[in-house]
Amino acid sequence: MKLAEIASALGCELRGDGGIEIEGVSGMEQAGPARLTFLANPKYAPKARHTRAGAVIAQREIEGKATLLSANPYYDFSRALALFYQPPRPAPGIHSTAVVAQSAVIGENASIGACCVVGENARIGRNAVLHPNVVIYEGAEIGDDFVAHSHVSIREFCRVGNRVTLQNGVVIGGDGFGFAKREDGTHAKIVQSGIVVIEDDVEIQALSSIDRATMGETRIKRGARVDSLVQVGHACVIGEDNIICAQTGLAGSSILGRNVLLAGQVGISGHLTIHDNAIVYAQSGIGGDVEAGAILSGSPAFDAATWRRAVTAFPKVPELLKTVRELEKRLAALEQAGRLGKDNE
Repeated sequence: MKLAEIASALGCELRGDGGIEIEGVSGMEQAGPARLTFLANPKYAPKARHTRAGAVIAQREIEGKATLLSANPYYDFSRALALFYQPPRPAPGIHSTAVVAQSAVIGENASIGACCVVGENARIGRNAVLHPNVVIYEGAEIGDDFVAHSHVSIREFCRVGNRVTLQNGVVIGGDGFGFAKREDGTHAKIVQSGIVVIEDDVEIQALSSIDRATMGETRIKRGARVDSLVQVGHACVIGEDNIICAQTGLAGSSILGRNVLLAGQVGISGHLTIHDNAIVYAQSGIGGDVEAGAILSGSPAFDAATWRRAVTAFPKVPELLKTVRELEKRLAALEQAGRLGKDNE
């Protein structure tokens, strides 16, 4: 594809030779003369000037390089990637080994792969793709342009919106972790009668679990992105455009506002609210409500700037303790000498 064609498709201003033939996209260090790369962080500008790539997507023209000027280079690079690669899409139709209940409603142009199971009264929208071994339980409702990769399970009566993608092994609507202790100390299971609602334009990565509510619903709101190995407990709410990174766990009834970012291995205790635009750094533990726009780190988590200062000081604590002990000994010696002096008088 000619560079000029890519510029036109992306809506970027072209500086340099539009006739360069581009065969694909690559990172800056791996790119060759037939590849397109990008510069999103200005501190890497020297690397951009020395890359072997045929062209660069950047906010400013790169000296000696054909450049596609972009207000958001990383986003436009992702769009360029889509020009060169689209994942295979199975042909429409129902595979001969799939089991689809007669009462199920399957939208036009849908693809139901090998060994899939679609339960009674389930509804699946137009252009949906169920890769092999997907299971849709009774009464589940799924919107248009849905993609479920192998071994996804959507439990009974859960609702999934339009343009939702579930990666391999995702479980939507598994039972919430609810038990009541009997007088003899044993645990009685609490029926999980609620559902999970996944709104439009959500993507959930591999092996994550979104638990159904005990009563009511667990909800993942529009545009949220949930990484692999994430556990969302019963009756939680994940807000619009949240980013929830890998190995994060949310206990029941946690509520997240809009544009919240939880980095990897964050733990959230239940029945709290993290307000809009908050950021929680990796391996943090949240035990209470978080104000809008706060940036937290640590376990228990507190202000990230204070946390950085504390972490910097932490390795020095043994030496500080040693110094304090020496000062205490000196002070004790001075006090002892003072008392001896008074006694001699």
